[in-house]
Amino acid sequence: MKIFEILTEIKRRNSLLYYFGWANLGLLGFALSGFVWDDTIITGIHAWIKPAKFALSVWLYVWTFGWLLYYLPQSRQVKWISYLMVVCMLIENTAIFMQAFRGVRSHFNVSTAFDATVFSIMGIFIAINTCIVLWVLILFFSPGVKLSRVMLHAWRAGIFLFFVGGVSGGIMSGTLAHAVGVPDGGSGLPLLNWSTIAGDLRIPHFFTLHGLQVMAWFGWWNSKRTESTVPITIFFLGYCIFSIALHIFALEGKSIFPF
Repeated sequence: MKIFEILTEIKRRNSLLYYFGWANLGLLGFALSGFVWDDTIITGIHAWIKPAKFALSVWLYVWTFGWLLYYLPQSRQVKWISYLMVVCMLIENTAIFMQAFRGVRSHFNVSTAFDATVFSIMGIFIAINTCIVLWVLILFFSPGVKLSRVMLHAWRAGIFLFFVGGVSGGIMSGTLAHAVGVPDGGSGLPLLNWSTIAGDLRIPHFFTLHGLQVMAWFGWWNSKRTESTVPITIFFLGYCIFSIALHIFALEGKSIFPF
């Protein structure tokens, strides 16, 4: 499908998540403009890198779910799921952008009572969002899902990976840091800032979460060649092993980068 056709289809399937996705692309543009009018540095990186990354991430998240929720029986549950996703992500991004304006960290920041409250609110709504994803996963095992066997298998695997991707997020919240073995804010990759000298839980968090899109793409590619779910199962198990290995490297304080 061409890009315009994909956009039209997402709008038809879930107009709320479609327009919210565009709103986050707008936020992405605003965050990128921050590189021009603001030179604030937070833990070694530009203050507007994190808002930009989260706006981009939320955009991809809501458009992906805008696409996949269509396959469920269109009931009141789907509408509630869509509204709750918007509320959770709106609060999350509001907190991140507000803290960037203030020139302080949004995540793991408990330096003042206000900052701790902001971080706690973010944690509460991320927890709610995780429960929503679990709700969607359960619904994908219910009767009436409008998908071929191959694609149903792929979406179930992808949603599961997205759900368990919250594990590394929980670990980071519990330790109030994403780096393992060094303080946050050390040497890292450009823009992503993933640590190149120690373990970094953002790496397994990223790859496990985005297993959702990887599994959907592989399912689509596989469905053009066979009706068997065996390749998807093998690919899924391989991706799980890959994600677990990334978690082990991070928790042992080891960088996956050879430089």
